[in-house]
Amino acid sequence: MKQLTKAEEEVMQVLWQLKKCNVAAIIEQFPEPKPAYNTVSTIVRILENKGFVDHEQEGKGYLYFPLLKKSDYSHQSINKLVEGYFQGSYKSMVSFFMKKNDMSLSELESILNEIRTAEPESPKKTDKK
Repeated sequence: MKQLTKAEEEVMQVLWQLKKCNVAAIIEQFPEPKPAYNTVSTIVRILENKGFVDHEQEGKGYLYFPLLKKSDYSHQSINKLVEGYFQGSYKSMVSFFMKKNDMSLSELESILNEIRTAEPESPKKTDKK
């Protein structure tokens, strides 16, 4: 799966939120100063070429919608982060964020409890470290 640029990801965030919309509706979701119509339209076409977005005709215009679930992209992005910066070790990643964000043990225990009670989405990936 291809990675998105920051601008592409911002547009995808809007599409994931709105589900199906035209370029004008995407622009409305951005804070001031709003990006130019042509800029957003170009980004949407790039996303189509990358296989992230498709469209359907509505009148003289198009409605765009995501082809990829946000959770699938998030999962892939996290895996790339772990592989690229933590040598594939989720343990190293969690340790890093604990130290850098000054996380308390009670916060970590709370996260662990949430993980234990959550439904597993897929088979567990074992830590390489």
